Amino acid sequence: MRSKNATAQLDHIFYALSDPTRRQILATLSQGEAKVGELAAKSHLTLPAISKHLKVLEKGQMIERKTDAEDGRVFRLALKPQAMGEAVDWLEKHRKFWNDRLDELEAFMASNGDLPKTEEKK
Repeated sequence: MRSKNATAQLDHIFYALSDPTRRQILATLSQGEAKVGELAAKSHLTLPAISKHLKVLEKGQMIERKTDAEDGRVFRLALKPQAMGEAVDWLEKHRKFWNDRLDELEAFMASNGDLPKTEEKK
């Protein structure tokens, strides 16, 4: 997946979030660092299958690999919450836009008698 426009990083983030296995990996890492083998054992997937999912998460900059302090041949994975913040910011911007448009539509419909006026939202 390669995007040449300004949303390339968001494309990678949303693509990474589109798979339930990758979301489960992120949920596991939200509780702390884990080794690749530990993630494979929790998901019942093979190491090559887990590795493919991890590459997608790394491309989205949602996780990072660190060399294990005790065994330099082993990688530990950690969550990078900054990438999720970019996605949340994008979603919030669009949520506000659509809420404003729907409020305008509701007011228009109410002023034309098509909808009863509603009470002030809390």
